[in-house]
Amino acid sequence: MAETTDVDLLLVLRAQKGDSRAFDLLVLKYQHKLASVVSRYISERDAVEDVVQDAFIKAYRALPGFRGDSAFFTWIYRIATNTAKNYLESMGRRPSYRGQDIDDLGLYDLPEALQDRDTPDALLARNQLNEQLQKALTALPEELKVALTLREFDGLSYQEISEITGSPIGTVRSRIFRAREAIENELKVVMSGIGRHTQNQSARGGYAR
Repeated sequence: MAETTDVDLLLVLRAQKGDSRAFDLLVLKYQHKLASVVSRYISERDAVEDVVQDAFIKAYRALPGFRGDSAFFTWIYRIATNTAKNYLESMGRRPSYRGQDIDDLGLYDLPEALQDRDTPDALLARNQLNEQLQKALTALPEELKVALTLREFDGLSYQEISEITGSPIGTVRSRIFRAREAIENELKVVMSGIGRHTQNQSARGGYAR
């Protein structure tokens, strides 16, 4: 992490001195990661690309004011998410998270029978879990949802989340714990039903291949 930050800062310093190629390297390094971030808000591919491009343009214009108080990615992450939210608001749509998958969260060890994605029952169960996950995320208070998404789905450190949200690390940890606990409780009902179904299938000779 420190090495990445040092390289980014070096590129930023070069870009601030007028080296456009240095900023191009930052764009190449983070464009796909930012696209993944933006796609959690926006589903349309063309719109995602436009928002990411707009975010980089805003970042380039604001680059003279970057002082390295936070990591470059943390800084541009905030720009990208704000750009995505502004885009949705301009379209009269409410910002919301989307596209998370139960496998990304890792709250549960799925029953062995469900780890084969090719069986109809496994696909159905995963769809049920993902639907419940989306509902559980939507029901979370905004500050818990943001903290959990940044940590579990975007893979940011507690320090990065603290910088993005402007909250102490202790508060970040508490929010993530509370969010995980709330989602676990919501998914337990679905997991219980899946477990019973798996046992019934096993008793009848297993899943059809």
